[in-house]
This record gives sequence, structure tokens and C-alpha cells, in this order.
Amino acid sequence: MSEQKKITLAAGILSLATLISRFAGLARDMVIATLFGAGFGSDAFFMAFTLPNLLRRFFAEGSLTAAFVPTFSQVREQQGEDAARRIMVLCWSLLAVVMVMVTMLGIVLAPGLVQMIAHGFGDIAGKLELTVALTRIMFPYIFFVSLLALLTGVLNVYGHYFVPAISPLVLNLAMIGSALLFHQNFAVPVEALAWGVIVGGMLQLFMTLPVLRRYGLRLGWQWDWRDSTLRRIVLLMVPGIAGVAIYQINVVVTRLLSSFLEQGSVSYLYYGQRLFEFPQGIFIVSLAQAVLPTMSRQAASGQLDEVKDSLRYALSLIVLVTLPAGTGLIVCAEPIFSQLFMQGAFGFSEVQQTARALAAYAPGLLFVGVSRVIVPTFYALQDTRTPVWISFWTLLANVVFGLLLMGPFQHVGLAAALTLSSVVNSVVLLVMLRRKIGCLGIRSLALTTVKALLACGVMALVVVQVLQFGQWSAGFTLLNALILFAAVSGGVVSYLVVGRAVRISELKEVQALVLRKLRRRR
Repeated sequence: MSEQKKITLAAGILSLATLISRFAGLARDMVIATLFGAGFGSDAFFMAFTLPNLLRRFFAEGSLTAAFVPTFSQVREQQGEDAARRIMVLCWSLLAVVMVMVTMLGIVLAPGLVQMIAHGFGDIAGKLELTVALTRIMFPYIFFVSLLALLTGVLNVYGHYFVPAISPLVLNLAMIGSALLFHQNFAVPVEALAWGVIVGGMLQLFMTLPVLRRYGLRLGWQWDWRDSTLRRIVLLMVPGIAGVAIYQINVVVTRLLSSFLEQGSVSYLYYGQRLFEFPQGIFIVSLAQAVLPTMSRQAASGQLDEVKDSLRYALSLIVLVTLPAGTGLIVCAEPIFSQLFMQGAFGFSEVQQTARALAAYAPGLLFVGVSRVIVPTFYALQDTRTPVWISFWTLLANVVFGLLLMGPFQHVGLAAALTLSSVVNSVVLLVMLRRKIGCLGIRSLALTTVKALLACGVMALVVVQVLQFGQWSAGFTLLNALILFAAVSGGVVSYLVVGRAVRISELKEVQALVLRKLRRRR
């Protein structure tokens, strides 16, 4: 099987698992919206979850994966299985110790940390104190999810993607169950959600252990801090942590600025970003995760031309998926929130405000996708420094855009600021990668992009015409749900038909691969 087919197949497996998890996440957000709406309790929960989620990105999904996967792949390829297992155990031991320390510090320092990121909550009695309490409950989540990230990287190198990708389903189910079953047992009902996060994090980690044993891998404790490979991973992580830190500070800055806006703004941005992350998590993150081991193997073997081929193929898939997804989110924002969230404490006013945030986020989907694919290319080349500097300038751009736009456009301006900073990030990443490895050969993507935009234009016209028959202020009704389903289905079909008519070759390749996979299963 060619490397392109391996990337597509791995991305497909990850996308399927992530799709299941994302639907569970959508159900979770619907439960939160129904029980807690968009106000005092939900604002406090979303702000409290910012800190452990921020550290998860620092130590887990970003820097750890970026530093560990290429090095682990190289050791396994060049030194064999025994050396690879030893590095895994060394990293596990070090990471466990570090995460225990980080968790304890986070619980102790929670009041000061929350004051920094949610200063505007101090104007509302009890809101800051509730945020601190929720932060302390959820902080141990970072311990479990960081260890999970390490095991996920190991399994991805061995070609196993499904179980780690579906593990968020367990987290979402734990939060849903905790909120529905126990929210009435707490003096502050939203605390039930926080305890659900901890239970879900533990279960996520434990479910990967049987899969490890299938590959003959055993966890243990080993201490050799002078090991050269371990030190190389740590040194690669340092700039990676800085880069992820800068990226996540963008999110913190947005949350901080939104805490000074009207009550509910934090929740509007959260719900809007969650829908924005739905296609991002299903495909973009899955593709980036799938392409990193392939690029790492190619880079370790000195196959620079093959690295470029993998990059071009991944970028073409990003364009073909994110353009229609972003277009669909813009035109369907209000109907989606109306049908999925408008019930209980979440009224039509909240639907409109959240839909505006989503519409401002949606154009950034393409640029987030481009960045998510280019950054692993730097990582595969064991360069974690360049993305750091680029992220720093992206942070400054986000702050400037946010301050300029939050006044006239409120929370919508903050969402637009993140979109604009994503444009800056992706463009600069492309320029710097070209300087590093030479011509990328991506001019052919321009024609693919134009064809995809044409297909998206037709798709948008079809969707808008169908949506005119809905009464979205009425909330969920069977007729409205059918109209939304018809609009989405018509949009997908029209995009594919026009895409085939204008001869977008990558669509044919993906379709052929899916059909071959289905035939094998039959």
C-alpha cells in the first residue's frame, strides 16, 4: 500500500472514531445547555475547564506528541523493538512524576490562576469563587490525559488508531451521566459536570492498557535521566511546550476578554467553538495525527521528496473537506443550534448569539487545517523551534485583533479575531517551511481550491434555498429537523456532483479507497 493510501486509511479510521466521539460531545453540550443554559454556572464551568485543558495541550496533545512520535519512530526503526520499549517506559515514568507535581501545584495555586484568566468574573458575586472550586475539582484530569497522550503516540506508531481516538467518547458519556444523574445532589448543580470530567479521564487512560498488551508492550518504572534519547525528547518538548503555550494563550486571552463582556459571552463562544471544532476534530486532527508517523518514517530515512508528497496530499484533502465544512457551518449555524440546543434554559436569543459566534469562527477552518498539517511536517523534521516563533506572532495578532473588534462586535469580534490570527499563522508557516525544505510544489493546489470554491458556491445556494422553509425560532420540531437534514444532504450531494463535474481528482481517489475498503469487508 502506498504512503498516500496509508495516510488516507489512517485518517479514515481516526475520523470514524472521532466522529463517534464528537457526536457524544455534541450530546454532552446539548445536556449542558439544557440544564445550565448560557450564564452563571456554565460560564464558570467553561472558564474552570480552561486551565486543565490548557495544560493538556501543553504536556499532551501538542508538545509531547510532537517530540515523542518522531523520536520513538526513529528508535524503533533503527534500534529495534527492545530499545523502543525501553524509551516508552522511561518516558512514562518521567511523565507520571511531572504530572503529579503539576496537578498538586494547580490545585494549590487555583485562586491566583483563575483570577488571572477570569478577572471580569469578580464583578458578579460568587462567580469567581465557583470557578476556583470547579478548577480544583478538575485539575487531576491533566494527569490522566497526559499519560493517555503518551500511550496514544505509542499505539499510533504501531499503526493502531481506533481505541485512542474513540476514548473521548468515554469522557463525554461520563460527563453526560454525571450531569443527568447527580446534578440535583449538589448545592451547586454544575459541580456534577466537574466530577464527570475526572471519572471520564480515568476511564480514558485505563481503556488503552489492554491494547498495549496486544502489541507486547508493558508499562513499568525505570529511572535513567541521563539516557540520551530521553534527553533529546525532553529538549524537543521544551520549544514544543512554548509553541503550544502561545497557541493556547490565544484561547485564554479570548476567555479573559470575554469575561468583561455581558454575562453569557463565555458560553456563546464556547458553544460556537465546539461546533466549529466538530469537523476540525473529525478530520483535521485525525489527518494531522495520521500523517505524522508517515512523515517521521520518511524523514528518518532521508526521503525529503516523499515528505513533500505526503504534505501535498494532506493539504489537498484539507482543502476538499474544510471549504465545504466551513461554508456549511456559516449558512446552517442558526438552524443547527435551534434544533440541537434550543430547549430548557437555552432560548432563541442564546441560539442567535451562539450562531453569530460560529459564523465568525467558520472561515478559519481552512487555515486551522493548513496549520495543523504543516506543523507536523516541522515536527517530522525534528524542528520544534520554528512553529514557536510563528505562534508568538500569531498571539500578538490575536490580541490586537481582539482588542480592536471586541468593542464594536462584542463576542463575535473575539471569534473573528481568532479566525484572522489563524490566517496569519498558516501563511507564515507555509513561507517558513518553504525556506526550510525548498519548493513545496503546492501550486497545483490552487486549481483544486478554485474548483472546490465553485462547488461550495453551488452547495451554499442549494442549502440556503432549502433552509428558507424552516421556522427556526420555534426550536426543535420534526418538520424543522427534516428540513435541516434535507438541506445538509442536498448540500453534500451538490458539492460532490459539482466536484466530480469539474474533475477534482482527489475526490475520486478518496472515493475509490473507501469502496475498496468496503469490498474487502464484504
